[in-house]
Amino acid sequence: MAEAEKKSKKPLRERLDIAWREAAELVWARRRRLFLGLLLMLVSRAAGMVLPASSKYLVDEVIGQRRLELLGWLAAAVGLATVIQAVAAFGLSQLLGVAAQRSITDIRKRVEQRLARLPISYFDENKSGALISRVMSDAEGIRNLVGTGLVELAGSLMTAVAAVSVLFWLNWRLTLINLVVLVTFTALLGFAFSRLRPLFRQRREIFAELSGRLAEAFGGIRIVKAYTAEKREERQFARGAHRLFRNVAKTMTAVSAMGAASTLVIGAVGIAMMWMGGRAVLAGEMTLGDFVMYVFFTGLLAIPFLQIAAIGSQLAEAFAGLDRIREVLGLATEDEDPARREPLAGLRGDVVFDGVSFAYKPDKPVLRGISFRAPAGTTTALVGPSGSGKSTLIGLVMAFHSPQAGRILVDGKDLRTLRLRDYRRHLGVVMQDNFLFDGTIAENIAYSKPAASRAEVEAAGAIAHCDEFVRGFEKGYDTVVGERGVKLSGGQRQRVAIARAILADPAILILDEATSSLDSESEGLIQDGLRALRRGRTTFVIAHRLSTIRSADQILVLEQGEIVERGTHGALLARGGRYRELHDRQYRLEEDVYVNPGEELVPEPEPEAPVLPAAPRRL
Repeated sequence: MAEAEKKSKKPLRERLDIAWREAAELVWARRRRLFLGLLLMLVSRAAGMVLPASSKYLVDEVIGQRRLELLGWLAAAVGLATVIQAVAAFGLSQLLGVAAQRSITDIRKRVEQRLARLPISYFDENKSGALISRVMSDAEGIRNLVGTGLVELAGSLMTAVAAVSVLFWLNWRLTLINLVVLVTFTALLGFAFSRLRPLFRQRREIFAELSGRLAEAFGGIRIVKAYTAEKREERQFARGAHRLFRNVAKTMTAVSAMGAASTLVIGAVGIAMMWMGGRAVLAGEMTLGDFVMYVFFTGLLAIPFLQIAAIGSQLAEAFAGLDRIREVLGLATEDEDPARREPLAGLRGDVVFDGVSFAYKPDKPVLRGISFRAPAGTTTALVGPSGSGKSTLIGLVMAFHSPQAGRILVDGKDLRTLRLRDYRRHLGVVMQDNFLFDGTIAENIAYSKPAASRAEVEAAGAIAHCDEFVRGFEKGYDTVVGERGVKLSGGQRQRVAIARAILADPAILILDEATSSLDSESEGLIQDGLRALRRGRTTFVIAHRLSTIRSADQILVLEQGEIVERGTHGALLARGGRYRELHDRQYRLEEDVYVNPGEELVPEPEPEAPVLPAAPRRL
């Protein structure tokens, strides 16, 4: 049991050490502003001591000795000190508030940059709402490190030291008693903070989960309403909200307990001052002015300890956020793979799979010994039932994953050695459910090539047959499509995606179920765009509609992660194997026309689409 506890504590100590180092780096990066802030804090605290220090002279000299000439000077000194204190406090908040916001912005940029460059597998395992919380919420706490929190803490400690010095000068016996009480209180605060930090970390995790669920529910609101699942989503959210409530309640209880302890400490100090201070005045050991001054400076000593309670909980929250941020920043990005160092200037698009095997989980292979070649400029179609490995194979082509066995060669170079940015610049993608951003049609087309001119954007849109529906919009290509392109139909979104891929002018093109959910009219227009897009490019096509892949140079039939058949459309039909089975299942015999009975069964030929000019390279 003891060994288990040691093992559990060691990682915590290591995390604390790392958090302290990261906090020190943050503070050091803003050291000039923090130093100026500390100077302003010292000026403010020094000015704040003028009023309690003047109380002795007010009682002993002005009132006791009837020295009215000192009253004006004392009032002027207190007034000037008050003005200085107010100006210093304003400057402090402005100076450190800006520093805190800049640091928060820098942290958010670093976290977003790190997240965006993590492998696809990380996003498969984490909800987008939780990742958004990592970027936006976790950084908020550091304002207490590089903002007023840390400087307030330093200023409070300096005030406490100055106050203790004065109190020892006035009455050292009473001061010793007060210090024992306050040090005991500080020890209790340290214990409380050690308990609070895990609670703050857990709160952020719960908040991230809750945000993730909300993002899913709102993003899929049409599905929620279609299946009248509002009540289920309410219950799901309510469970998370209650978990968050219980966590907040615990932290509030702990903070309230610290506040109650602070009240007890003040009471204990007050009793000690009344008992011992009153006796000292009666015994002539202290003047009445000394006693009033002692009361004021005891307040100056107690206030920093009370501020430690508030600032300490804020710092605990900041360290919890830093701990979570460190986890993200410590993850290895795709670009940091030491094997991926070979630059890639140009790409012909010759792709070879050599004995490639891949598994998402150990002992559950998705692809087994896949070998084929896709020569540059040819089209390779992938067919097979769901779960056969088609999408995984495409993911390997896009370098979203790396094979566990075998290798993928691109123009004779191992894909695992190429710089990902160089390689992916030559990729174009058209998916079944293409993602459009909440911007204009022109902005979504230009996403693949931000520097493209408006003429290039519209030329790509014309090739993809976007003009047919864009002309119907009042703002044309400047029409806003809404979140995920919700204001466009499925066929319109697909054509925008095709235009985006055309503008990218890729050497390797990925078409993943690009027409499976479209009506025949939309499919005809999109097939036009796809034919123009495929010319001169190495293309990989996944299609359940076999009519879309008749012209493929080779068709690979996958079953349980293996290639069971390969060949052209006509050759595979003539073979009468698995492809013929898939074909006949899709095209009922009563809808087919026999041509050359006994040799092959083919559907009635479709009218050929008009031949478009080849898609211009480098628009």
